[in-house]
Amino acid sequence: MRTRLRICKKKQNYATREAAILAIEQSNLILRPYKCDRCFQFHLTSRTKGKWMSKPQ
Repeated sequence: MRTRLRICKKKQNYATREAAILAIEQSNLILRPYKCDRCFQFHLTSRTKGKWMSKPQ
């Protein structure tokens, strides 16, 4: 599914996956990074439906 442009513009951009993961670690939320097909940078999402997630350690 393609990211809508207006959604992309509202989200925080991260240049690298590592920067996005660092932001996740600093929050207390369950998030995952993904590469946007509009801006080609990384965003964070809380959606997990249909996504493979590793078990927390």
